[in-house]
Amino acid sequence: MIEMVIEARRKDLGGFEVGRILPFHSRRMVGPFIFLDQMGPAEFAPGAEAISVRPHPHIGLSTLTYLFEGEIMHRDNTGATQAIRPGEVNWMTAGKGIVHSERTDPLKRSQGGPMHGMQAWIALPTEVEDIDPSFHHHGEQDQPAYDNAGLFARLVAGEAYGAKAAVKTSSPLFYVHWELAQGVRTAPPPGKGASGYSERALYVVKGEIEVGDRRFHAGQMIVLEPTAEPTVKAVTAASVMVLGGEPVGPRVIWWNFVSSSQAKIDAAKADWKAGRMTLPTEDSLEFIPLPDVPSTPEPAPASVKCEPTHPV
Repeated sequence: MIEMVIEARRKDLGGFEVGRILPFHSRRMVGPFIFLDQMGPAEFAPGAEAISVRPHPHIGLSTLTYLFEGEIMHRDNTGATQAIRPGEVNWMTAGKGIVHSERTDPLKRSQGGPMHGMQAWIALPTEVEDIDPSFHHHGEQDQPAYDNAGLFARLVAGEAYGAKAAVKTSSPLFYVHWELAQGVRTAPPPGKGASGYSERALYVVKGEIEVGDRRFHAGQMIVLEPTAEPTVKAVTAASVMVLGGEPVGPRVIWWNFVSSSQAKIDAAKADWKAGRMTLPTEDSLEFIPLPDVPSTPEPAPASVKCEPTHPV
């Protein structure tokens, strides 16, 4: 029933802790999901630096930011400036190239407060890797939700349970947020054997759940066998992200670049180093330099210093 279990690798980034789940050395992707981070939970003191991600580039992917608590201000070189708050979605498609920053608004920084959320990268299918970049913000009304008998489920992106979210995706996928009361039982979208998705996983954000006869706690991703149809039970009150979809093929991931082509990764490196990718108009005074690490045909392990910039 369970293909593997991935433990989030926790990292303290100066008062703000993240957990990196994907990519993992023996499991790079789940469906088109090639990167998954849990941001926090953290509580920032008034005046603390909080989130301050300087402008940096992406190619070949869509980013999906989703918050449980807090607020982040997004700016990119398409002209988009958008705050994201709990229950909302920021969906940014890099395509042939985009530059963006993520920061805590100065007023929010002065007040302090919580920060907790998820950031995912979705690899684009080869035929649309080079589309023009774009950004879309979606409120809670764009995400179908179910709330009954201790089960809250929100379809953040894609299609599942007969519903479809407003986020415009480029390949078959689903991304669901569950809030489970103790003792509640539910199930993920069907797998390959039931004409469902080829690849699926559950990530426990908080609490404890049972999948089959095994228990899992916060910080663990459970990758399901393609034909498994498990029942999930909340041992305690729990928050879970359920995700998956259809594979888009092998991908190279280097720093913040994702592509089916090593040549495109190398071209993006050269463009960023040479200053050929413009900075966001409202955040153009600084940027993250290109890491001094050679790219390789295989995706680099998350432990090396060319790991993705996000979330801080």
